[in-house]
Amino acid sequence: MKRLSLLGLVLTAALVLPTATIGARVRTTRLSTVAFSPATTAAKASASSVITAAVREAAERVTAARLKEDLYYISSDAMAGRATPSPGLDATAKFIADRLKAAKLKPAGDDGTYFQRIELRSIKVDGSQTSAEMNGKTFKYGDDLLVAPTPGSASGQLVYAGHGWVIKSKNVDAYQGVDVRNKIVIISAAAAPPNAAPTEIGKVIQDAESPVSAAQKRGAKGVVMIPRYPDLAQWWAGRRRVLERDRFGVARFQDRDAGDTPSALPTIMPSEAMLDQLFAGEQQGGAELRRNTVAGTTGPAFDLAATKSLSFKVSVANTTAITQNVVAVLEGKDRELKKEYVAIGAHYDHVGTGRPINGDAIYNGADDDGSGTVAVLSLAEAFARGPRPKRSILFVWHAAEERGLWGSEYFTDYPTVPLNQVVAQLNIDMIGRSRKEGDANPKNRGLTGPDEIYVIGSKLMSTELGSLSERVNQSYLNLKLNYFYDNPNDSERLFYRSDHYNYARKGIPIIFYFDGIHEDYHQPSDTADKIDYQKMEKVARTVFVTAYELSDAAKRPTVDKPLQMPER
Repeated sequence: MKRLSLLGLVLTAALVLPTATIGARVRTTRLSTVAFSPATTAAKASASSVITAAVREAAERVTAARLKEDLYYISSDAMAGRATPSPGLDATAKFIADRLKAAKLKPAGDDGTYFQRIELRSIKVDGSQTSAEMNGKTFKYGDDLLVAPTPGSASGQLVYAGHGWVIKSKNVDAYQGVDVRNKIVIISAAAAPPNAAPTEIGKVIQDAESPVSAAQKRGAKGVVMIPRYPDLAQWWAGRRRVLERDRFGVARFQDRDAGDTPSALPTIMPSEAMLDQLFAGEQQGGAELRRNTVAGTTGPAFDLAATKSLSFKVSVANTTAITQNVVAVLEGKDRELKKEYVAIGAHYDHVGTGRPINGDAIYNGADDDGSGTVAVLSLAEAFARGPRPKRSILFVWHAAEERGLWGSEYFTDYPTVPLNQVVAQLNIDMIGRSRKEGDANPKNRGLTGPDEIYVIGSKLMSTELGSLSERVNQSYLNLKLNYFYDNPNDSERLFYRSDHYNYARKGIPIIFYFDGIHEDYHQPSDTADKIDYQKMEKVARTVFVTAYELSDAAKRPTVDKPLQMPER
């Protein structure tokens, strides 16, 4: 499951590192009001589901033993954490496709294959072609300045604009008293909008012009952003490493969105020595500005000496790579209803390798989301062996969920089957961990028990889907369905953090099965030996029977509480 970025980090990144690479794009969605109860047991359903012996027998083909065998393979060190893109992710995709072929499931990717190809494009700073110059003094990339990876050049006189924010509702205008047209604007990066309490930051942001966009709107040619980090040397070293490695985005998203978003201004970040030179002889010196930036006590805007003129160029290099969603279909038996689909999905990527912890740098992703990956594979094989439902079943293993839900966004924006024929989507993301009796670790306090699973979103869009889910569960294994995260005030915002969200934004009702955040989430210690395979079996079998009942129902679930999407 995609990690939740803290708001402060998001704001800092937005202020300090505007980028042309388009990955995860933040959307705000209003949920229809629903009744919320933290109770972990499902309310009594109004009607019962009759689950036939044949369906029960098919569900029992999903076994803990097979789930364990498959999970040990795809979360092994050989897969190196299944980053997008990576050889380990490609090997996992081939493993899934080979099994689908053996099960005689229909390919539903590109050109008669199981793969929906996704072109990725990376932007990496070309340091040899990136530099700045002021009054004959040259500043070198890496030593004197870093950049935001937005290519471009700028030249002009200099204006300091404090924190750079413009917020009408707060009577905040950092540009009051100065004219920035055709000039370079120097901005002190801020951790959050000024004069905004933590509880109103979201509302303030909607009413605000961020520093770079405000400068651009007022005619500035470029930005010098003073970093807000007490230990500048440590930040500098880390930021340089990031800038000089590949920064992938989905090429088709970048091209599609280029017309919607104005090009960001070229932006540089100065070293302390460069900042001293920029502000030599000014009303504030470089060291004083650095201290005020870190403290968040920036003053009013002012023009720098008219004799100073700065020019700089930011150069980037583009490379491409290919990743893929894995897609298959089991065709339904009804002549008309087989044109509709129940979608079952998981993301098969993880975060790859990273900072070593106890000597281990491979983030194996057994629970996240190896558990969902192998569960969907077992479900596909069980469905392939019958009995066949009336509607078709669409199986999608999404890539790049950890990058920002890219794979599911790509599939739902460029589907390989008619998206309006998808009646529901069941998303399995982390179903393999259980909280053990007596576990006092606070990091595991939200983890579900061995007979319990969070069910997120089942009632948020469709009353009928939520009722069917409960009826099936009560007639089958009677797991504890926990609705805690259906709370519209959920601070974790889990509804927005996994692949089902991209189906929901297209009006498709969803169910998200999730075991809970735990101590090994996004750590090298998320390994296959810590999985509760009996729980995985029970949850996966429950999903199987739920999907079958949806696929065999006389009518598709009605969306009676649609998401209200804002204008982009």
